[in-house]
Amino acid sequence: MNSTLLIVDDERGIRETLRGVLEDEGFEVETVESGEACLKAVEKNNFGCILLDVWLPAIDGLETLKRLRENGNNSAVVMISGHGNIETAVNATKLGAFDFIEKPLSLEKTILTVRNAIKQRELERVNQSLAERLNQEYEMVGESVAMRALRKQIAIVAPTDGRVLISGESGTGKELVARAIHAQSKRKNAPFVEINSAAIPEDLVESELFGHAKGAFSGAINAKKGKFELADGATLFLDEIGDMSPRVQAKMLRVLEEQRFAPVGSNVPVKVDVRVISATNKRLDNLIEDGDFRADLFYRLNVIPFQIPPLRERREDVPLLVEHFNQKFSADYGKKPKIFTNEAIETLQNYSWLGNVRELRNTIERVVIMHGKQKISAGNLPEFSAANELPASSFRFPSFKKATDAYQREFILHKLAEADGNITRAAELMGVDRSHLHRRMKNLGINAEKIKADY
Repeated sequence: MNSTLLIVDDERGIRETLRGVLEDEGFEVETVESGEACLKAVEKNNFGCILLDVWLPAIDGLETLKRLRENGNNSAVVMISGHGNIETAVNATKLGAFDFIEKPLSLEKTILTVRNAIKQRELERVNQSLAERLNQEYEMVGESVAMRALRKQIAIVAPTDGRVLISGESGTGKELVARAIHAQSKRKNAPFVEINSAAIPEDLVESELFGHAKGAFSGAINAKKGKFELADGATLFLDEIGDMSPRVQAKMLRVLEEQRFAPVGSNVPVKVDVRVISATNKRLDNLIEDGDFRADLFYRLNVIPFQIPPLRERREDVPLLVEHFNQKFSADYGKKPKIFTNEAIETLQNYSWLGNVRELRNTIERVVIMHGKQKISAGNLPEFSAANELPASSFRFPSFKKATDAYQREFILHKLAEADGNITRAAELMGVDRSHLHRRMKNLGINAEKIKADY
């Protein structure tokens, strides 16, 4: 926390009195007698707070404050004046002053105001730093045609309140797109509320979405607000929408139609204003055909469709993503960024990335952590199985068995990617026993431990 102060006042007595009091409180203090001297002082030193008199010779305090802000100075500024009025105070606030105090100064109030100003500025600095880190975390990296088109689509759609359905394979960055839409929307200063339908037990999804009343069911000791109510005036991101149960789908349809719902165990309706963005890694049209997803709900959600391309369809983005994750994880772990050779980059580009960007991210994190050498060649990369290379043509295989094995490897790895490396869930998606999947993976040379590590 910056406890260096600058006192700007044309009365020497006030400058010296304030200096003595504030130095006794542990502050480092400089003093100047004019606005011009203030502007020169801030070029040489960084002040946590500036005590700035309104009435100064030549350029006055308000003009000095204006020039400070125009020059990019973000020190907390407390205006002081013996002839204050409401208009002056309002103008000072509009120019970014933290507070306005009048002469004769109360020393106790001045000390308290200075401390609060410095704390407020430090809090703003921390929040800005966190926001910058969050923006980096959710930055959309890539200059491929597909990524440029996606960013353009986001820019068009974000300012509206239209519902968005984002489709794409697991790991392609559907949440990233949802957050980008929210960040560019009219609701950007409101929360981004998210819920993963697949990660919550079916009997609790309804309570998580719509909340519940006290005593609504066993264990409901207190009333609880659901995600829809928490997202009132904000954005609600429904991930894995294809895993939602028929009962919840029916209630969801009513909520989207009416923007109103009743919590579980309550008859009192709650009115909300929520923008819904949903995502799925499943083909909802197939689920509709099978009777597992409501067509009317699909049409409600799919007002504006987004299709996120898999990483293997935008290989030109791989070098940019590699460097992005390289810089990120090197900074996170206090290491020097790695230097990837052209051969290493080419190897990464030729890999199929069934887990998409998430798998690439995990791979680069592992390289940053595990390899002590700064230069990374293809031999330093994790072993890439031939099973994960995209088959050029089924006719290249010498026998039916080899072609079948190659297809099964591709299919199994794709389902493992959908299940985020969870073998039990992948077996459920494939409709086979977990033990059978394990045996088949072993026969096909798919390393279960490596799969777990990749996710």
